[in-house]
Amino acid sequence: MAPAIPVATYRIQLTKDFDFDATAGIVPYLKALGITHLYASPFMKSRAGSTHGYDIVDHTKLNPELGGDEGFERLSAALKANDIGLILDFVPNHVGVHFADNPWWLDVLEWGQASPHAVSFDIDWDTLPYRARGGLLLPIIGSSYGQALDNGEIELRYDAEEGSFSAWYFEHRLPIAPERYSEMLRSIVKEADAGNTPAGRAILTLAAKHKGLRHPNRREAPAFKQQLASIDGAAEVITRGLDAYRAGLDRPAQIQAMHMLLERQHYKLGQWRLASSEINYRRFFDVNTLAGLRIEDADTFEAIHSLVKRLIAEDKLQGLRLDHIDGLHDPSQYFQRLRRLIREAHGNSTKPFYVVVEKILGEHEKLVPFAGVHGTTGYEWLNVITQVLVEEKGLEPLGETWRQVSNVSPKFEPQLVEAKRRVLDTLLLSEFTVLTRLLARIANGHYSTRDFSADTLRQAFELYVLHFPVYRTYLSATGPSALDRQLISNTIEKARADWFAADEGLFDFLRDALTLDLLKPGRPAHSKPRARRFALKVQQFTGPTMAKSLEDTAFYRYHRLLAFNEVGGEPAADAIPVATFHEIMVTRARERPYGMTSTATHDTKRGEDARARLLALAEMPGEWASAVSRWKMLNAEHLVVDGEMRAPSAAFEYMLYQALIGAWPLGGRDNSFLERMQAYALKAAREGKQETSWLNPNEAYEKGLRTFLERILDPAQSPEFLAALETFAKRTSLIGALNSLSQITLKATIPGMPDFYQGTEFWDFSLVDPDNRRPVDFAERAKVLKALQQPDWAALAQHWDDGHIKLAWTRELLKRRTEMAAIFTDGDYEPLEVTGPHAAHIIAFARRHQRDAAIVVIPRAFSEATQSGRHWPEATAFDATVIAPGYLVEGAAQKNGASELSVAKLFRQIPMAIVKAHAAPKRIRSTRLR
Repeated sequence: MAPAIPVATYRIQLTKDFDFDATAGIVPYLKALGITHLYASPFMKSRAGSTHGYDIVDHTKLNPELGGDEGFERLSAALKANDIGLILDFVPNHVGVHFADNPWWLDVLEWGQASPHAVSFDIDWDTLPYRARGGLLLPIIGSSYGQALDNGEIELRYDAEEGSFSAWYFEHRLPIAPERYSEMLRSIVKEADAGNTPAGRAILTLAAKHKGLRHPNRREAPAFKQQLASIDGAAEVITRGLDAYRAGLDRPAQIQAMHMLLERQHYKLGQWRLASSEINYRRFFDVNTLAGLRIEDADTFEAIHSLVKRLIAEDKLQGLRLDHIDGLHDPSQYFQRLRRLIREAHGNSTKPFYVVVEKILGEHEKLVPFAGVHGTTGYEWLNVITQVLVEEKGLEPLGETWRQVSNVSPKFEPQLVEAKRRVLDTLLLSEFTVLTRLLARIANGHYSTRDFSADTLRQAFELYVLHFPVYRTYLSATGPSALDRQLISNTIEKARADWFAADEGLFDFLRDALTLDLLKPGRPAHSKPRARRFALKVQQFTGPTMAKSLEDTAFYRYHRLLAFNEVGGEPAADAIPVATFHEIMVTRARERPYGMTSTATHDTKRGEDARARLLALAEMPGEWASAVSRWKMLNAEHLVVDGEMRAPSAAFEYMLYQALIGAWPLGGRDNSFLERMQAYALKAAREGKQETSWLNPNEAYEKGLRTFLERILDPAQSPEFLAALETFAKRTSLIGALNSLSQITLKATIPGMPDFYQGTEFWDFSLVDPDNRRPVDFAERAKVLKALQQPDWAALAQHWDDGHIKLAWTRELLKRRTEMAAIFTDGDYEPLEVTGPHAAHIIAFARRHQRDAAIVVIPRAFSEATQSGRHWPEATAFDATVIAPGYLVEGAAQKNGASELSVAKLFRQIPMAIVKAHAAPKRIRSTRLR
């Protein structure tokens, strides 16, 4: 049986090409590696062909593309046979919409607010402009609505089996409201000239059965459709008669008929660009095809968790990773309900169940204590590890190089504020507009605040969002916590400081609206439902705003050191001194010892070993600056210049050189490298939203990027550059490999549960998604692992570039974790002193559980020990001693009650060490009065 708290998890990306059966096939390999829990990407029914599984269309079914119920049963049996648990990446916040595969969404399109599923979606029905009735904007048209209609691209079809009508725009199904069937059928029979045929008469009789604008209604419609489908010859008549609505060139009457029919639906079709300014359903970030769920609705919660509950009850699911919790309306309420559901699934027992959340924490921000949650998925620890391994002295010169290249201030905050402005003006304008309108309605609801104009409120709220420093607050309907109140107040004061017009209580009103103080007894009577809706919806808005501004914009503009441009990180962050790192770990062991520690995920901006390799630049900042200067001269002739356009821009070119160093393949480039780099460059440029963007692609600039990369990576055109790049990359690669070993050692030994992303047992130099979801050769990994039963560390170090040393050390780390599970799962964390000439290059600590302990010694900053990346370090290069007071280590010298461990001796086989120790009993001071 798998342990309740994982020893180690392994993340798998399930696809139709790597399904349940394929995953079952690698379970023995995972067992041999030391994994205790398989951590699977979403496997509920998602959109056909999905490569990630987050576009779920039916939470109540297993994905048939992955093998459905039978395939899952085989996977479950394989996991149980190997005592491996299963953790599901569960998506409670959104579903895939549009197209023709989500039954809830299709029902909402057909019935509007009368659909029982309408309450499950966060739709502002009354906000569409120039429309007499409420409706839902569907921004699915590729050209424009008018062009699509004129060209006959929107087609009315009849489903003879269902007896139903739908408009189709290519692959998008748009159900027609049944209340329009009667008038449609009369027009169809007339167009088909079938009024005197038996089928035509039967259709007209059925059409006359229901009178009034709202018939047939939802109760009457199923029988109506069934009767229509059962009429002999109806399908043939309807097929001919649909010509009345067949829009196209030189068919003005039919175009008008189709337009009028569409205008009378519960939705409004529009061009895809309208989404940024007029969309009226909450999305996942700015993705039109992912609609937010109102999981706070009890029936919606029960429905989408029904399959999860069954799998827990059947002991086929031992943990959950909750996706994007910052999109939830009330996370505290959600986790209370989830804990109750898990308890019910376990037969009202308190059986342990592992739960972690995807949550990006800001600097010094702590996770809110949600019911039943063990911690986060570990983005924050990824960045802590990066910051303690980087050479602090190299960051300032790297910052200066970036300033000279980019000609902008090295300060990051102005870049983030500018990125937020761009996001508010474009990608999330519609959501921002909905909130500002709601705020204006609240203000206008009482005479004391009605003079705050809509425009003034909009500007003030924009300043608040621009200065808001984290992803969200966690108010409930009863108000904010003390921490959230302070956060809101501080942000209000920053916004007020940037306000140059008259205030006159404006920011006090905004603060009270955000904290719900507006509703306190004795205050002016503002609308309670609107005030609560505003305050809670703002929380769902600031998260996407920060994500799109920081991760998906500013990260692609600010390039001091790309290793720091990582999810949950700060591009301009400082290094973390070892002493501070120890303090952070002591706190983590005390407060959140069971959360995940990740070094790579499906969301990270680059592979974990690419990031570790880029850290080498901070150890040779002068050489890096000189190399870049030379490369720029060598490649000047390959730039694409057209008037004022330069592709790539100077700043982007600098970023590309870093990306090339990080991703450069060991042992020669494969044929796909150029294509991968071109795809990365295109995504990075569009995300940065400077020379080009997703909303407004600059084809000339993008073509210039492709051409530039094609030229500089062509040995015939750029032999000198490629030779220089290869030489520099070899040196950073060796330092990066050592950084990588230190990175995974920290991951496996600090407080927390280590998570391993698929394939990263070998070197992982992948780029941002979808590059990091490429197929993994598990057969090769299993073969190598089998051959490494007794590792020859000297031979592995000699051939470090094949990645086998990383696989061997990963298995060794997990073997130690399994043998000392109590120490690493529940043990305390104690910093250890390091002395000697190379003490600054060593991180040492003890993990202790009762009298059992492990001493961990990890090197950092390898440039000196490797002659700037020219050779693998000798053990003697680490002249330092670890002082471990209160610990007995076999073979170690003892002095004044402390074991003294020579780092050089510990590193004789591999430059990392985990040593078993015996701890002296802790002294407990007596409190008895003497």
